Amino acid sequence: MSLTEIGDQLTLYSGCIFLFTGLIGNGINTFVFSRVRTYRTTPCTFYFLVGSIDNIVYILINLIARIVAARYDIDLTRTSIVWCKSRAFLAASLSPISFTCSCVAAIDQFLVTSQNVNLRRCSNIKLAYRIVIGIIGFWSIHGIFAPVFYNITTVRCASTNAIYAIYSTIYVTIVITTIPVVIMIVFGGLTYRNIRLTRVPAQQHADRQLLRMILFQILLISLSILPYGINSTYRLITSTNPKSTDQQLRETFVTTVVTLVTYFYFSGSCYIFLLSSTRFRQTVKKQICWCLTGNQIHP
Repeated sequence: MSLTEIGDQLTLYSGCIFLFTGLIGNGINTFVFSRVRTYRTTPCTFYFLVGSIDNIVYILINLIARIVAARYDIDLTRTSIVWCKSRAFLAASLSPISFTCSCVAAIDQFLVTSQNVNLRRCSNIKLAYRIVIGIIGFWSIHGIFAPVFYNITTVRCASTNAIYAIYSTIYVTIVITTIPVVIMIVFGGLTYRNIRLTRVPAQQHADRQLLRMILFQILLISLSILPYGINSTYRLITSTNPKSTDQQLRETFVTTVVTLVTYFYFSGSCYIFLLSSTRFRQTVKKQICWCLTGNQIHP
């Protein structure tokens, strides 16, 4: 079996797993965070809600297309210029929305646990609504440039502009991989310091639960996204080097693997929340019981 065939099999089977677990997990997040009032009106969990919805759309658009291409060798990005450009726009817009929501959630936790009253006032749901609108608007404008430079080449849908291709790699390495990890680590550390200074046990316990959710997200982002950034940087640096057919096949296979690994982030947030937060586990359990029994439960 060739590396290309192995890559297709990995895409097919792992893609189906990520699709199934991602839709269920993000569906649970969306249901719980939108249904439970305390979550819906808390800025941090509101950002998680928006990120979960974004993850669902991203998975549906990108992962299903990859699975179909691997199973039936039908890749519309190679035959339809409209889909090639549309998918380029959606990919450039959707993934950073999710990462940005994770970052502002970490910043919000720092604000809400601060001893400074003025900083705490910056954490409110009305401001969170405006921030989310700004995030979606900013990354949508950013994504507009992708369709301009993307076109169908002899083998795939890709950027036909060398400068934009270089920008895309730098953008993925810095904006998508490095900056979110740095922001979440810095504000996660500051939040931990604030929590240690908190003297109200109940508030301290609630803040620790949200902090654990954020810290687990840092781990998830680091393990799932950093390999993709490293691989993108390597491919940019070596793009002008002469390569044998075997080396090109190996690099394509590695790219396939690290691309699939990124779906751990887009599919795994719910399971990270379940592992890290007792309160979230209890709330999910209550909501599932409500759905099964039809009895109204007030968390």
